[in-house]
This record gives sequence, structure tokens and C-alpha cells, in this order.
Amino acid sequence: MKPYLEILKLVWPLALGMINNAVMQFADRAYLAHDSMASLEAVLPAGMLAWVFMGFFQSVVGYAGVFVAQYHGAKDFGMCRACYRAAVALALVAGALMLPMFLLGDWILGLTAPSAEVLALERTYFGPLILGGIFVYGQMAATAYFTGRGLTRIVFWVNLFGNLLNIALDPILIFGWGFVPRMGIAGAAYATVFSAAVQWVALAVAVRRHFAHDKAVGCSVVGWFNGSIVAQILRFGMPSGLYELLNMISFSVFVFVTGGVGDVALAASNACFSVNYLVFAPMMGFALGAQTLVGQARGRGDNAAASVAFWRTLALALGFVALVGGLTLVFHRPILSLFAPADVAQSAEFHSLGVTLFWLMSGWMFFDAADIVVSGALKGAGDTRFVMVWMLVCSFVLWLPLVFVVRHFHNTMPALWSTMIVYVVVICIGSLVRWRRGKWKDIRLV
Repeated sequence: MKPYLEILKLVWPLALGMINNAVMQFADRAYLAHDSMASLEAVLPAGMLAWVFMGFFQSVVGYAGVFVAQYHGAKDFGMCRACYRAAVALALVAGALMLPMFLLGDWILGLTAPSAEVLALERTYFGPLILGGIFVYGQMAATAYFTGRGLTRIVFWVNLFGNLLNIALDPILIFGWGFVPRMGIAGAAYATVFSAAVQWVALAVAVRRHFAHDKAVGCSVVGWFNGSIVAQILRFGMPSGLYELLNMISFSVFVFVTGGVGDVALAASNACFSVNYLVFAPMMGFALGAQTLVGQARGRGDNAAASVAFWRTLALALGFVALVGGLTLVFHRPILSLFAPADVAQSAEFHSLGVTLFWLMSGWMFFDAADIVVSGALKGAGDTRFVMVWMLVCSFVLWLPLVFVVRHFHNTMPALWSTMIVYVVVICIGSLVRWRRGKWKDIRLV
């Protein structure tokens, strides 16, 4: 029992931090659902496209946390600090690259929006998110440092404060209050960007204080900038970033395909995906926990400990999914009521479809959770090329062709959602087989 408690000690701040992020997005969309149905239709495609562009750079910067974990396991704390500085340098470069990404994204939205009204709202939401990406990258650099060293509580508390700030700002900026004008969907975007900026500043200050503590206790000092570390982060982090990019692109294509089913069906799908993210967000925390524990064990040269840490983390993650997924099915009606349109006829259709989609979601949740955790463990061991290639094969050779076939022959939301069950089962099995074969034991990062 004690080993599981030790894992939970590391993982719970990460899991709750991901829940914080999910609650923030859930609140954004719940508020926007009361702004207009068009706002609810626009927020998921525009937000997904923003994260398609930002997710790659965010994952590359965040991969510095694996190097921090491995150097921490090797007790080379000076190199841990060098990894953080390399991550900050990459964050600044990534932030500068957001302007061309903004122009490309604006063009893509123009091609895919279902109507002129939704397009205008998508562009209004997309712009601030993508141009404020530098704050997300800076926040990720500091998060990677603390996570790699196993100091996850500071990340949680800063994340909690920032997201509560975001939720508090949402109604003020979306609906207007006092001298603040009504901004609608733009207000939700500004609240998100401001929250990320506050979190970056707070975590950066915390890192500086931690550096001062290390220096005071006599830890080794490494030069301010280490180009070889930047190169290593890019070498292993870019496949990890491409993994996230491929994941986001495939899911975004799926979301855009579902846009042709109908307004109520799209609103129900977007609402259920928001709930799905709320259920599965903690899995990203478990994945980061597996990544950190495996990375630290690999830094010590202890493959047996890495394997044990993974399987124990996976068991905890699946237990959590069973609990939360069951509660979601039991309380589906009040959950869906948060997003339901005011029109009585539309609301009945919305609820009926939403229940069906919830049951389909229950069909893939265990496999999805397992794949998320095992992918995190493989990344912690440095096996990033496999997770990238396997994501490419499963998404673009299997899932998306299946989606377009279903769209042609049976274009309904339940049929399209059913394709995800096939996808997550196949990708999960392949990832688990890769871990069991142990190729990751031959990879050396530090």
C-alpha cells in the first residue's frame, strides 16, 4: 500500500491540476452556452485549432521535464537548472513563432466554418489564444522543472489560483459588469490568456527562489545557457511534440467533420467532449506522474523500478476512471442540462443524443486512459519516436479514413463517435505491447 501512496503523493497535484484546467474550460463553455448557441459551436473548433498550433511547441518545451527528471535521478541538480533555462529559451522562440501561426489558423477557419456567424466568433476567440501562447510556453518551462524534480504541489497551487482567476473573470468579461463592456466570446479568450500570464510569473518567481535554495546548500552551478541541452531537448522533444500535434490534428479533423451533422447534434457533441475532457484530464496528470517516475528511475539506471512505477500508476489511473466514469453516467441529466439550449424541442433532442454519446464514451474510456499513461511512461524513457509513429499510423491510416467512410454511408453523430472506440482500442494495445517488449531500456538520454 505504501508504494501506491508514494505515487499518489507525486500524482495527485498533477491530476488535480489537470482537473483545474478542465474545470476552467468547462466553465468557459458553460458561460458561452448562455451567451449564444453560436458561441458554443465556435469555442471548440477555434480552441482546438489554437491548441493544434500551440500543442507542438508546448510539448517540446515541456519535454525538458523528462531531462530534469533523469538528471534529478542521477543527482545532478546543476544540470536540472540548465534544462530549465534551455526550456525558457525554447519558450521565447516558440512565442515569436505564433504570429505566422495566427495567419495560417485564420485562413483554416475561413475554410471550415459552417456559417459566417460562427466564423466571426471563431476568429474572435482564436486570435487572443494563439498570440498569447508565449505565456503558456513560459508556464510550461517552469512546470517542467518542478515536475521533473517531483515538486508538484507548487505547480498545483499556482495552477489553482490562475484558473480560479480565469473563472472569476469569465462572467465579467463575457457578459459585462460595471464599467467593463460585454465582450462575449472574446472575453473568455482574454480571461484565459491573462490567467496563463499570471501563472507564468508566479512559477518563474518560485523557480528563482528554488535556484537560490540549491545554491545555498552547495549544489553545483552550470552556465546560464547550455546549447547541447537545447539540442537534446529538441532531438527527443520534437517527436513528442509531433505526437501531440498529430493527436490534435486528427481530433480537430474529427470535430470539423462532425460540424456537418447539424446544429443541435454539434452542440451536443461539443458539450459531451467538454465533459469527456473533464473526466479524462486527470489522466494527463497520471501520465505526467508515470513520465516523471520512469524518468527518475532511468536516471538512476534502475529499469526494474521504472517498470514497477508504470504498472502501479496505471492501476491507480484505471481505478480513478472507473469511479469518475460511473458517476458521469449516473448524473448525465443534470450535467447535460448545463449546456442544453433554451428551446424545448431542441433541448429534448440535445438530451437524447447526449445520453447516447455518454454511453459511447464509456466504451472507450479505459483503453484511452491506459494509452495516455503508457505513452507518458514511454516518453519518460525517451521512446518518443515510437509514440509519434504509432500515433501517425493509428490516426491517419486507421481512424480518419474510417471517419470519412462512416460520414459517407451513415452521417450521424453516434456512428461517427463509434469510430473512436476502434481507434483507442488499437492504439492502446500497440502501446502496451511496445512497453512490454522493453525497447525503452536501450535508450539513453543523459
